[in-house]
Amino acid sequence: MCRLLRISNTILTTWERHGFVAPARHYRFHDLVALKSLAQLRRNRVRPERIRRIVDTLRARLSGVHDPLAELKIFCDGRRVSVQVDGHKMEPISGQLLLDFDRETLRRLLEFPAAPAAQTEALAAEAVRRQAQAWFEKGVALEQQGERAADVISAYAKAVELDPESAGAWLNLGTVHYNERHWTEAEQCYRKALGARPDYALAHYNLGNLFDETARPREAIEEYRKALELDPTYADAHYNLALLYQGVHEPLSALRHWRIYLQLEPDGYWAGVARRELTRLRQETVLTGASRRSNG
Repeated sequence: MCRLLRISNTILTTWERHGFVAPARHYRFHDLVALKSLAQLRRNRVRPERIRRIVDTLRARLSGVHDPLAELKIFCDGRRVSVQVDGHKMEPISGQLLLDFDRETLRRLLEFPAAPAAQTEALAAEAVRRQAQAWFEKGVALEQQGERAADVISAYAKAVELDPESAGAWLNLGTVHYNERHWTEAEQCYRKALGARPDYALAHYNLGNLFDETARPREAIEEYRKALELDPTYADAHYNLALLYQGVHEPLSALRHWRIYLQLEPDGYWAGVARRELTRLRQETVLTGASRRSNG
């Protein structure tokens, strides 16, 4: 297998240690698919820790997918890791939509002309919607090409200017601002996405990430809880909530969300982290209770 994939035995052992594949004397076709995906990601210098996060996120996000490396097409598209799901490309961590363009389509989109400063009264609503979609697709294309964040922001901004009800465009725009650490702009975009689509669990989750990143734990907790009201099986939201509850000294709430996370995600690296935190919290709770009884 190592000769076939042109890797050393040390690399294969590392993948086994991370739980990407099980140690075996003989490999099945299912294992070969996973190993070929790993080899391709390694050639593109994707670190095992990032692969671990991608695999765990895909398991949490996609019901019925147990081994993403073997069951899904995970590949590098330029500098970006993408995953093929139901015929569409997706950014595996954020869930952001990536449209599958060939070279000619990318060239055409990148040459998409600017809209006139003022739309004429005769312009039909459907034509405006189509133009907004074209700007959205241009924004996605620019991201896939690794173009400047300012150019990507400009394209998404034009999309939401033409169609303020495009929740997906608001979300993508917010994520670009988030990655650029434009906190105020990112928050505004996520709230606009929720205004257009109140049941958008991913928008609540992203808003929670933003509040967590900017040291606003109570607001982050509220947004993660809203995401879970819409999708109780959102494993990453349970994970982040458990950490936040630990940080604000609410161990019982943290325990509850660690347990739920482990029910949803019993395997993998992050499950191991969750078990360690759960064990530590239980021990601290027992010690605190014993100390109070002693003092009493």
